[in-house]
Amino acid sequence: MTIQWFPGHMLETENLLKKAISKVDAVLEILDARLPNASANPFVNNICKGKLRLKVLNKNDLADPEQTKLWLNYFESIAKTPAYSICGTQKSQAYEALNYCVNRIDRNRARKIKVMVLGIPNTGKSTILNTLAGKKIAKTGNVPAITRHQQRTSLKNNIDIYDTPGILWPVIEPKQKAYILAASGAISDTAIDYTDIAFFSSTLLIKRYPDLLMARYPFLKTLPKDELTLIEKIGAARGCLKKGGVVNLQKASEALIRELRGGKIGKISFETPKDIENDTKTN
Repeated sequence: MTIQWFPGHMLETENLLKKAISKVDAVLEILDARLPNASANPFVNNICKGKLRLKVLNKNDLADPEQTKLWLNYFESIAKTPAYSICGTQKSQAYEALNYCVNRIDRNRARKIKVMVLGIPNTGKSTILNTLAGKKIAKTGNVPAITRHQQRTSLKNNIDIYDTPGILWPVIEPKQKAYILAASGAISDTAIDYTDIAFFSSTLLIKRYPDLLMARYPFLKTLPKDELTLIEKIGAARGCLKKGGVVNLQKASEALIRELRGGKIGKISFETPKDIENDTKTN
């Protein structure tokens, strides 16, 4: 599956960021802790060359903690990029990430520090900004592309922080990355097929998180042998039925994806550092 989803405002945002990046002191690149590689826009690497940058793995409360540790080690030791893991609603954690950058900036105390927040849609950029400010100043939501324009907020200690719209790249490849982004909710649901994404997610759950799967759905007496069986059993239990008692795969798929995204199945990571190694070997 190749996903093409590039709203007009994203092209506008690219042009805005290219001009604005030179005027800030540091960048917080917000990633989804469940998919740190897939949620990293390659465009950010190009515009942040020579700029102090911290990769912030947000939503660690939804991610597999063991995989998050491996990702932090990956960024520090292999990618040679500093990284922090946080839950964006926790003020102490959000400020730890911000202070990492602030403490590394050489400046006159009278001058304001300018920090830009970048990332793809739905990684929690606006949530982090609201947490840092201690009040709701940026729109948040569970759908991508809520923020449409750059927003500046003044924080304590003479810091200005800039929230920017989430940007994706025009064609999302390889297929695996497109599926991961769609399953996590980073791509608008109007651009995906729920059934297609549910089959991908079911494969991941059966292979990597069978215990969480069985705990969440006690009506599964044994681990389903394939993706279709899992989706049909969830659909039957959730009442996603057509006339005659036939499972409505579309509605069953929607139910599974909603629970997966909301963390109801458990703390799950959609990818691991080993996946990158395997992709490299394959290529």
